Amino acid sequence: MIHRLAVVETTSIGENVHVAEFAVIRDGASIGNNVTIHPHVVIESGVEVGDGVEIFSGAVLGKEPKGAGALARQPVFERFVRIGNHSSIGPHAVIYYDVSIGDHTLIGDGASIREQCVIGSRVVIGRMVTINYDVKIGNFVKIMDHSWMAGNMIIGNNVFISGGVLTSNDNEIGKNGYHETVIGPCIEDGVTIGLGAKLLPNLTIGKGAMVGAGAVVTRDVAPATLVLGIPARFVRNLE
Repeated sequence: MIHRLAVVETTSIGENVHVAEFAVIRDGASIGNNVTIHPHVVIESGVEVGDGVEIFSGAVLGKEPKGAGALARQPVFERFVRIGNHSSIGPHAVIYYDVSIGDHTLIGDGASIREQCVIGSRVVIGRMVTINYDVKIGNFVKIMDHSWMAGNMIIGNNVFISGGVLTSNDNEIGKNGYHETVIGPCIEDGVTIGLGAKLLPNLTIGKGAMVGAGAVVTRDVAPATLVLGIPARFVRNLE
């Protein structure tokens, strides 16, 4: 059912689709079967929504990255968004162009996902989480509320990132503009990051490692180890 106050320009709409009042779906978007779109959602051209997806009020899918002449990095992107089957997009989430999201993935309220990001299946992106540009996230990952993932970073499979975790990708703190060495941390499979931890640029958290709450990680963490403190230091092996 399409509400009479919705603006639906596309003809690519599946069966049993519900579009609420004041939603806007542009020509060139594609909506699968059994999709629910709540009021005031905006879906731009080039967005593909899979079967069984629910998109809550005020979400924007297909925001064009624009630097307003202020960014050191010129945004590069393709004009598509893919939302996997049975995923859920929370109220006021903003998903930029050039983003792919897998099946059964939850994007929380107010989350922001920038361009060139790939997010796997059965992932939880918590409320008010920022996923910056060119972030690759595996399957079965949980990133809890108010965490910030820097641009140019990799997160493996089965990773748990607690609330308020911050990452960085630039040791020069923006003084020399954007360049190829602006790289965020690499978080390997099975890692756990504690509440409020901070990860500095271009380091690796090894497979199965654990970073304690509030730690400041300034160098690589070996696989299957626990690190704590400021700066984070080895405490014990986990195997």
